[in-house]
Amino acid sequence: MNTSFAFWKMHGAGNDFVVAESDALDVTDAEWGALAVEVCDRHQGVGADGLILVMPSTVADRKMRIFNADGSDGVMCVNGIRCFTKFSLDLGLVDAPDGHMFVETGPGIVPVLATRGADGTVERVRVTVGVPALDPGASGVALEQPVPVLDLPVTTTDPLGASTQHVSIVSMGNPHAVQFIDGSPDDYPLERIGPLMEHHPLFTQRTNYEVVRVVDRAHLDMRVWERGVGETQACGSGACAATVAAQLRGDVDQRVDVRVPGGTLQIEWNGHDEVVLTGPVVRVFASEWTS
Repeated sequence: MNTSFAFWKMHGAGNDFVVAESDALDVTDAEWGALAVEVCDRHQGVGADGLILVMPSTVADRKMRIFNADGSDGVMCVNGIRCFTKFSLDLGLVDAPDGHMFVETGPGIVPVLATRGADGTVERVRVTVGVPALDPGASGVALEQPVPVLDLPVTTTDPLGASTQHVSIVSMGNPHAVQFIDGSPDDYPLERIGPLMEHHPLFTQRTNYEVVRVVDRAHLDMRVWERGVGETQACGSGACAATVAAQLRGDVDQRVDVRVPGGTLQIEWNGHDEVVLTGPVVRVFASEWTS
């Protein structure tokens, strides 16, 4: 496929993306998926966790599409929304001097509030992510038991043997299985267990898989295996899901700092309404892709 487009390489707490406008490009979803695989390749492409498209919207300021590094539809990505917001505001695609804008996503319209630095460009974005869905069916898991599901045993098997993970099921517009552990997430064999959980037959939509340690009532440590990508430096919706699960377990208060390998994300949830995430966003460089 011969395609050329200008893009920004960006990241939110280390979760990195290639972001581009798609208005003038006659490219199908299948072709974008294939292109995402090429662009996101860390050896022969730009290298990224996903490809984000900034598109026109009839119901919001702009519409976001995201394709994972494997070409699959990412559906929802909170770190990606922050990158999307900075791209849209810094380039003047959306006129929002107060930093407020609305982003159309697969699960619905997401309000955001950008904070600009001294140079006038966006440095941080507050994202109203939405109300968590605790029914396991929303995460593609068929279970007949009361919600919330906070200790679901899931057994995985590989050449090293069988092991059982005990996970909480939370959807933030995309599915999450959250496992709480006593030790440091740095020591957890995520590269081995992560893909087994992502593709476990219990998760009919595949799943994002977080391993989380409760440090105290205001801090969580987390690593994440994202469906369609693998381990990433951060996952905004995963940090939200982990906070929701930790609060439902009685482990944390309403405001939590979630530390991930790429930085720290601030999560707020009152136990009933919408989850709110605030985090940094960075433009790494601008260039053009030609294939």
